[in-house]
Amino acid sequence: MTGRGVRAGSSRQTEEASVRRSERTPRRERVVALVTGASRGIGRATAVALAGDGFAVACNYRGDDAGAKETVRGVEDAGGVAAAFRADIADENQVQEMLREIKEWSGAPLVLVNNAGVLRDGLTVKYPLHEFERVLRTNLSGAFLCARETLPAMLKARWGRVVNVSSAAGIRGNAGQAAYSASKAGVIGLTQSLAKEYGSRGITANAVCPGFVETTMTEDFIDKHRDRLIEQIPAGRIGAPEEVAGVIRFLTSEEASYVNGAVIAVDGGTTA
Repeated sequence: MTGRGVRAGSSRQTEEASVRRSERTPRRERVVALVTGASRGIGRATAVALAGDGFAVACNYRGDDAGAKETVRGVEDAGGVAAAFRADIADENQVQEMLREIKEWSGAPLVLVNNAGVLRDGLTVKYPLHEFERVLRTNLSGAFLCARETLPAMLKARWGRVVNVSSAAGIRGNAGQAAYSASKAGVIGLTQSLAKEYGSRGITANAVCPGFVETTMTEDFIDKHRDRLIEQIPAGRIGAPEEVAGVIRFLTSEEASYVNGAVIAVDGGTTA
């Protein structure tokens, strides 16, 4: 099956924006996992990991067509099933349209990994309000919208997994990252509320808090401060996306059915 990458909520679907979906037709009995921000880094590693557990992976991305193609290709090369869905998760209409397309592709997601996020550093005294609001819209409102739109199917199935990717900065804050830290602390609060609201219905919600991990979003900062950062990390090194994805993979499994409302730091001991 060949599909098209779509900017959800748009009536125009251009050839330039097309993204190849898996040529394997997903079986309806496959559980669908939606991973947001899956075109690179932790999102890509998570998509590959979940496909390895037999999920049909819906790979959300906002604008990186080439990266989304690479993620789908990586899943397929590992023998899995995936499709790419273009949508800005901060836009309610686009999220709703994306979910409709995922349902048409292979059914409603019963696993949600809220990974998409943006990072805009700056000291509070000079930080523009519109940038602060932009960070919160993507990192926190986007996670809320995706959870809200996927929960009805989980409730119907009486089974579901929500894994929200927060950050070590959401646990204790970082200087120069007031917006990012606030948004990621909000993600932890959202996670724990979901755990209490829906734990009795077979749905778990947990937060994973990565520390410094080698990703495109963090590479410039890490490259500038690598030696100083490593001195602050008890493990003595920067993390890899696959290490975070391994924790997410566990939290989506049956073995993690009694893990609910947890906030798990994957940071080499930085927040210990």
